[in-house]
Amino acid sequence: MSRRALLAAAIAFMTPSLPAAASVTSQVWGKTSAGEDVQLFVLTNQNGMEARITNYGGIIVSIKVPDKAGKLADVVLGFDTLEPYLGKHPHFGCLTGRYANRIGEASFEIDGVRYEVSANSGKNHIHGGKEAFDKKLWQAKILEGENAVELSYTSADGEEGFPGKLDCKVTYRLSENNALSIEYKAETDKPTVVNLTNHSYFNLAGEGSGDILDHELMIPAETYTVTDDDLIPTGEIASVLDTPLDFTTPHRIGERIGVNFKPLLQGKGYDHNYIIPQPTSGSTIGSGPQLPLVARVKDPKSGRIMEVMTSDPAVQLYTGNHLKSVKGKSGHVYEARHGFCLETQKYPDSPNKPQFPSAVVRPGEPYLHITIFKFSAE
Repeated sequence: MSRRALLAAAIAFMTPSLPAAASVTSQVWGKTSAGEDVQLFVLTNQNGMEARITNYGGIIVSIKVPDKAGKLADVVLGFDTLEPYLGKHPHFGCLTGRYANRIGEASFEIDGVRYEVSANSGKNHIHGGKEAFDKKLWQAKILEGENAVELSYTSADGEEGFPGKLDCKVTYRLSENNALSIEYKAETDKPTVVNLTNHSYFNLAGEGSGDILDHELMIPAETYTVTDDDLIPTGEIASVLDTPLDFTTPHRIGERIGVNFKPLLQGKGYDHNYIIPQPTSGSTIGSGPQLPLVARVKDPKSGRIMEVMTSDPAVQLYTGNHLKSVKGKSGHVYEARHGFCLETQKYPDSPNKPQFPSAVVRPGEPYLHITIFKFSAE
């Protein structure tokens, strides 16, 4: 099955008729600094799992899932109200684009034309720029007959320096087997680069419960992209096997995080792009089609498990190394390693590394990417 056919089958499987006990509701959650109404959407399934998403930045505000005893807890870090999201924060739960992760020297070339984009990480570019997709108010609609909300945003030609008008649609769907899928689509009117992802910080014991060092993580990747001290890929692909980056068999996240290993010291923990094995051979979505399994995480205390599946070629593991005294939900204070991110993506700095899978999108060749976060407990 081709990649595009696989995506179509996966999307079709994730969009069954809306069960009677499932629901999608919305409410006004506040206003932007410009006075625009911001909506909060609540998706609930028959199991009581709940996902809250706002059209400001496409942010996943909360995901409540049951533990092994059936007790619900919110497993994503964030804030109780809109106001902190309007200011500076560590990209909690947001849509990240046009280009997630880093672009070296904040520039790249397409078809012989060089483009300069926002340098918002020293001399480099990160996560779309200074006023990127996480700071935009997206148009939103509940999809009739589905447990889903669709967000739309048009990024103007030249926004943050990126070429081309980019029409984006991102759809969040909640299934009856406790899977939250995110479907990303984009079309451009001139060649550009696109790399969209979600930047949720997870703690399967529940946000505010402390660090995630005892979480057990499995990532089936055997290689990663080596970086320089600014976390820009050098172009080298290296093996993780028999190193502290090796999660091909389950390990506690904190088991080797403090060892004297240069790639870990660069980011004071994990902040690495893992290359997903191809062709696809992953976990099924219920009894549906397969997408590659890119990670499986378990919290031993609660028994909660999260499996991540994606159509993208890589995933960035980030262990919240730079969180510091962030006041979050219910007065909880988030510190370093209180959450982890699994950002499905193109490789960082792909626009400047022709040996990496291309991130170029052209007119008539739409961008399409789907990621699924599936929750269970044992």
